[in-house]
Amino acid sequence: MDKYRLIQRIEEYAPPDRQEPWDCSGWLVETENKNIEKIMLCLTVTNDIINQASEQNCDIIISHHPLFFVPFEYRHTDIYCAHTNLDITEGGTTDALIDKLKLSQYKFAHNSEEQQFLRYISYKTDIEKFVKLLKTISPNMRYSNPCGIKEFNKIAFCSGSGSEFIKEACKNGADALVTGDLKFHTALESPIAIFDIGHFESEIMVLEVFEKLINTDAKVVFAKEKSPFNY
Repeated sequence: MDKYRLIQRIEEYAPPDRQEPWDCSGWLVETENKNIEKIMLCLTVTNDIINQASEQNCDIIISHHPLFFVPFEYRHTDIYCAHTNLDITEGGTTDALIDKLKLSQYKFAHNSEEQQFLRYISYKTDIEKFVKLLKTISPNMRYSNPCGIKEFNKIAFCSGSGSEFIKEACKNGADALVTGDLKFHTALESPIAIFDIGHFESEIMVLEVFEKLINTDAKVVFAKEKSPFNY
């Protein structure tokens, strides 16, 4: 498969010009090799991932997270990433999370254009049932419920680090926000219930989006990776 045809598919799905100004989506390393037969998918490129790709003779690594600094030893393998442009795309990172939870039928388009990274579902449930659902993909999740709400009707989602969107979710009528990387004071002061399912756990399913885009035109290998946290 021609690597540029593959990247064209990804960029048609998640246009690079939609990424945040600070982001570094796109080619991280681009070699002269044009034909690819084996692709490694990963959330984050690390030394271990580079070694895995080399050991399995992968021609390119496609990741979600970017590298803002590319070590010299990485420069022998094609590496491409789609980050915030994939987050914001319909069917992207947060939508993949909602799909994994089997809640897609409850999703709806919010009329606010102020923050497109958030997704909302209209879903009536109590907090105990919702915690049980979230634990199916994140057994060590944690949550904060300063307002003491026991039932939800509208829930916001943002994969990765989304605590900055709590006020936005609240303003748009959400009873809760599901995200990752919550801090102490954020949890303490939140006006709505917030669920921290972990950065890794909330985003790892986006690799399946890449796999669908690749289809059967090249062999796909999922990197062996896990959350850096132990519980």
